[in-house]
Amino acid sequence: MADIHRTEAESFDSDLTSDPAPAQPGDTDGGGLGRRALLAGALAAGATAYGPPDALAARSARATADRRARHPHSRDYGPLVPVRDQTTGLPLLMLPRGFEYLSYGWTGDRMGDGIATPALHDGMAAFRMDRQGQHDHDHDDDRRRGDDDRGRGRNRVNLVRNHEVSGFGGRFATPAYDPDAGGGTSTVVFDLDDAEFVESYASLSGTVRNCAGGPTPWGTWLTCEETSDVNPTSGRLHGYVFEVPRSGRGDPRPLTAMGRFEHEAVAVDPATGYVYETEDAGSAGFFRFRPHRRGDLHRGGVLEMLKIGDASYDTSGDAMGTAYRNTSWVRIDDPDPEPGAPGPTDQGVARGGATFSRLEGAWYGNGLVYIVSTSGGPAGLGQVFEFDPRNGRLRVLFASPGQDVLSNPDNIGVSPRGGIVLCEDGSGVQFMHGLTTDGEIFPFAANNVVIPDGVPGKPAIAPGDYSTREWAGSTFEPRRGNWLFANIQTPGITFAITGPWHNGSL
Repeated sequence: MADIHRTEAESFDSDLTSDPAPAQPGDTDGGGLGRRALLAGALAAGATAYGPPDALAARSARATADRRARHPHSRDYGPLVPVRDQTTGLPLLMLPRGFEYLSYGWTGDRMGDGIATPALHDGMAAFRMDRQGQHDHDHDDDRRRGDDDRGRGRNRVNLVRNHEVSGFGGRFATPAYDPDAGGGTSTVVFDLDDAEFVESYASLSGTVRNCAGGPTPWGTWLTCEETSDVNPTSGRLHGYVFEVPRSGRGDPRPLTAMGRFEHEAVAVDPATGYVYETEDAGSAGFFRFRPHRRGDLHRGGVLEMLKIGDASYDTSGDAMGTAYRNTSWVRIDDPDPEPGAPGPTDQGVARGGATFSRLEGAWYGNGLVYIVSTSGGPAGLGQVFEFDPRNGRLRVLFASPGQDVLSNPDNIGVSPRGGIVLCEDGSGVQFMHGLTTDGEIFPFAANNVVIPDGVPGKPAIAPGDYSTREWAGSTFEPRRGNWLFANIQTPGITFAITGPWHNGSL
């Protein structure tokens, strides 16, 4: 069986095939010890049962099983304790000692433009603005990017934040793609010099279920509609990606060449400008968009779907360590199909495209594209894949072995130091986990949002226990990573978290 690695250059314009090599014996990490036993310390107790001839194998098995278990807390950061919010005084989060945070932009809070903050905070990215109000890595075309004079002379971070609002109850702001649709984005400004949130404003509306998305190297946010709805009144189609500048208002024109399907997130390879896209569907595709012109997505491009081996392959049951040696890309001829026509995934599967179980978050970091399957893996509780865009190699970095380890991960982010953050969207109390690049997982933060009597000054927030609601939008300040920003989707809160990051892997 051939062992061929397809490269980007080899797979631009044709349906490439190669010998299948996923999930072969020997391609997965070993080990199968019970996670609860690990968490209870049974491994340590049983280590003496191995005799000297088996010592090396025993150490290897313990190391693999140890990576698969969720540690009660980070070995470096320490256990989680309730920490009071510096804005409200409420103990909304549990964090390691030494970390602190403040909240902002609760659902219903009045923004600087007079609009109430929309609900259902979701995906988000942070853009570092230099003291001239420009993005750190792109000073060439601020007029096209939508930069204005907000915050000039200060060190600030702009957060572009999604709102996963469904239905056709009407836009909350302009510009709007569909005046009847209630989703969109808002932009939040955080002052690094004073360590405080300073303003927010609506940046795009008229979309549906803006779930996640991703930042671009040219300083914009790509916001994704997780739907294929059709407006029942106007017939306007949904299921697109839209572009929002780091500052100012978004572009209400859909990027139709990037596909119409239930988008979740994107990650952009800065070396090529290619956009990698995930789909949140039961049998989902992993897509690549090659723009005709780097950084100008409205000029169109080519949409492709990942293929593994010679025939369509389902990755949903694959375990941690599974390596896919032969990948290629198949072209999607009709990325923007009319209702009732085969969608991009159906077109790709017909050409041998691979499928995943509900792809969610995506992020570029450490030279890799990380993607999350929220219900994949042997236990159906989540997988984290890493894809190398330089050579097409794909592997399962982590697969949850049990509910007590990781419960249905969703959004993902990577710190400037290389550590990975996973947002849970499962059952029980929801955690934001840390994940090392060798697959070791630990809880970093717990949702502790319990509001028995409401919050003064926030009439839109009903009393209740929100600790089982999902985390979303994890994103670090991109230059030094001293601040982690994240959302609790319901009741809708944005947090800025800081502390001794250098003590651990994040």
